[in-house]
Amino acid sequence: MVDLLGLKIGVALCGSFCTFEKAISQISQMILQGANVFPIMSFNSATMDTRFGRAEDFKKRLVEITNNKIIDTIQLAEEVGPKDMFDILVMMPCTGNTLAKIANGITDTPAVMACKAHLRNGKPVVISIATNDGLGLNMKNIGIVMSTKNIYFVPFEQDDCKKKPNSIIAKLDMVIPTIYEAMERRQIQPVI
Repeated sequence: MVDLLGLKIGVALCGSFCTFEKAISQISQMILQGANVFPIMSFNSATMDTRFGRAEDFKKRLVEITNNKIIDTIQLAEEVGPKDMFDILVMMPCTGNTLAKIANGITDTPAVMACKAHLRNGKPVVISIATNDGLGLNMKNIGIVMSTKNIYFVPFEQDDCKKKPNSIIAKLDMVIPTIYEAMERRQIQPVI
């Protein structure tokens, strides 16, 4: 089994603001296990204040926890590939919007650019999905991305089958086990 000790992990946060606290908790666990974590933020996650917190507060916490600067521009994210910056990239949370961009080759945010740049090096990307339309319009994008070489999914489930029947969310307690498997080029099972 792969150890996180010394592993360079890029973590890209996208706009599923309700999952930020749990994502930050997972980042802390990665660091406790010896990983060097580099935060990446989509434009929305880096700039939008929501009922879940202020963007500046999240950014400050990420810098304090990781001791690394945030990659928050397309220009900085483009360097991920040429500089071979990470051993693995974790998209957490990965929104349906970001997933659709990955599936369709649209590179217009720092998070998606980091993913594209990292994939060019043939290294693993872990997707921790959080979307209200995963069992709706985004289901086709899940299929496309899931069948893409070097991309691995954190196991996910329906979020609230009564009020939001198309909503899915990754089991965030499975992020680190998924990283272990992805580093060995295996999709953790079961996914759903």
